[in-house]
Amino acid sequence: MLWPIVNLLLFLAVTGYGIYLFCQAVYHRLLYVKLGKPVDFRKQREGRWGEFLGQVFGQKKLLKDRKSGIMHVVIFYGFIILQFGALDLIIKGLTDGGHLPLPAYDVFGLLQEITVFLVLVAMGYAAYRRYGEKLARLKKGWKPSIVVFFIFSLMLSVLLSLTFERIRLDLEPSAYAPISSAIAAIFTGMSGTAASVLFYIFWWAHLLILLSFLVYVPQSKHFHLITAPVNIWLGRSEPVGKLSKLDLEDEEAESFGVGRIEDFTQKQMIDFYACVECGRCTNVCPASNTGKVLSPMHLITKLRDHLTEKGTAVTGKSPYVPEYAFAGSGAHALDAAVSETHPDWSSADGVTDIRPTLAWQKATWTHQDTSPQDMNLIGDVMTEEEIWSCTTCRNCEDQCPVGNEHVDKIIDLRRHLVLMEGSMPAEGQRALQNIERQSNPWGLNRNDRANWTGEVEGIRVPTVKDNPQFEYLFFVGSMGSYDLRSRKISKAFARLLNESGVNFAILGNEEKNSGDTPRRMGNEMLFQQLCMENIELFEKYGVQKIVTACPHTFNTFKNEYPEFGLEGVEVLHHSELLDQLLREGKLKPQYEVKERITYHDSCYLGRYNNVYDQPRSVLRAIPGVELVEMKRTRENAMCCGAGGGMMWMEETSGKRVNLARTEQALEVNPSIISSACPYCLTMMEDGTKMKEVEERVKAKDIAEILELSVFGDSAAHNKGFEMEASTQ
Repeated sequence: MLWPIVNLLLFLAVTGYGIYLFCQAVYHRLLYVKLGKPVDFRKQREGRWGEFLGQVFGQKKLLKDRKSGIMHVVIFYGFIILQFGALDLIIKGLTDGGHLPLPAYDVFGLLQEITVFLVLVAMGYAAYRRYGEKLARLKKGWKPSIVVFFIFSLMLSVLLSLTFERIRLDLEPSAYAPISSAIAAIFTGMSGTAASVLFYIFWWAHLLILLSFLVYVPQSKHFHLITAPVNIWLGRSEPVGKLSKLDLEDEEAESFGVGRIEDFTQKQMIDFYACVECGRCTNVCPASNTGKVLSPMHLITKLRDHLTEKGTAVTGKSPYVPEYAFAGSGAHALDAAVSETHPDWSSADGVTDIRPTLAWQKATWTHQDTSPQDMNLIGDVMTEEEIWSCTTCRNCEDQCPVGNEHVDKIIDLRRHLVLMEGSMPAEGQRALQNIERQSNPWGLNRNDRANWTGEVEGIRVPTVKDNPQFEYLFFVGSMGSYDLRSRKISKAFARLLNESGVNFAILGNEEKNSGDTPRRMGNEMLFQQLCMENIELFEKYGVQKIVTACPHTFNTFKNEYPEFGLEGVEVLHHSELLDQLLREGKLKPQYEVKERITYHDSCYLGRYNNVYDQPRSVLRAIPGVELVEMKRTRENAMCCGAGGGMMWMEETSGKRVNLARTEQALEVNPSIISSACPYCLTMMEDGTKMKEVEERVKAKDIAEILELSVFGDSAAHNKGFEMEASTQ
């Protein structure tokens, strides 16, 4: 019979063409990625096996949203299982009734049908989440939904192929094929010839849908099916959030930072193509949640669109295959008129709302009659306002299921603005100038840095010159030295260190700014200057251990200074040392602090350094404390709004981030909002004033609360706390 030969030849031709188009689409995007700066991928892969297996096969990031995560687990493993079913179905169509030579083949068939059913249920739920629950973070329309039709049609073609195969082979109903047997019962009496015709119709439908999906994948957001595992495998093995070092002495460098899409690294460009457009990053972003223009998801997708369009122009290779099926010119760019506006926060609903930002992003990013080679990355793709809206909290990165890193891209854009264009919001520029001149953001006299030590009750705070045999260097930082509110943290911590017998000292007026603020604001030159001066100072005094109450300083010293030469120095946050001293019995809380306390996680302590339990352990050790958790806590805690230099800049649109976070804290009805960061403390205290609850709800650092319990002195009563001696 001629049909089997014709069928085989058609199969080979169509399948070969589909695979060729798929490879062509992938290859063209690979050419675009190669436009970026080279990366040592061998270094990137070090120590990645556990993380790779946990994220790709354990789906641990996806399961942060449990309902959505379970749905994706079903689809992920369903497709792995169904690949064997697809191969089996192809063999059936080419051999006229044959199948894979598997043991317990009936059980395999049952597994296939159950899997098809579960995948259909999962896709139904996916559609419901997008159009029933109407989750704001999920895009609507035919492009985001086309995968639903692809997968639904693919599953339906499998079931109908199996159904008409049963009829044409005259197979009896079987418990091992419950779904196809049930459907076959509907067509009782159909002739074998008709069943064969319908079998091949749906067999070819299955093949064509499968190949169409294959070709579609690299041309859409579903390219993440290929790039996401690669991206996770190539993810950083060094500390999370660690910024790249700029070689400022490179005389051949034409520019610093990122001013063109080609200035991103190849790894950063893989991020663009790994994006799922799930919106989880935007859903947790403090800027997006409070009506600022920044959306982390759109940051990635706009850069991806621009890379694809500029890559097409540079390489001459079309991103779309088959190329003859697509026509058009121009490129995506910001609509200048709309981009000068702000999201309409008046339409917001609730404490936080991402919808105004999403609406702004949708309205501004349009296809225009312009050449991508004539576009400016900053201005035509990303606005400066977007770049300066980021608090660098890394909640976006923590939520991303494909390992994308958003913050480093924003910092690279800031570096170009600051180092190459001299562009920065005026308040930020003023803070950096003050740091450069007086080593603090206010521009106060550098010789007043140690003045706070004269206010510590009952003890003398030694400098490194007074106590050259110190064990711990207490690095106070600019906030703890100059800010009147943060000084109370420094004084409380100094009293606790003295009480515990810790041998410590401070640098006094020799102390300089850590450089975290300049670095996060893009002034790498100022950061490196401060960094080298600090390291020289540490070496001069033989520093072996550093403790600081500022998570930003803690993170910079611990994770970024080593690249510049800080070696063999242990860096602790004050919450870690206080927890250690309590466990060792060197500090003994003996007075009750009868307060209902909620703890706000600092981003640079938590998401950057995984310090979540120690501050809570300190609070739990205090008699009388009732510790309650906010809805957004630990890894998913919302930023206070001060990071990334935002402490020194004004918010010009939407709602203040610290106000939103304060409102989240007030939902659990606390009497104290505690923190372990002077920036967070300032923002939370300002938030209580804005809500006019500062008399009822106090903002306190954990060191201040512990001080009350350890000393229980008259000063504590002056602060408005109710305390009584422990009955113990």
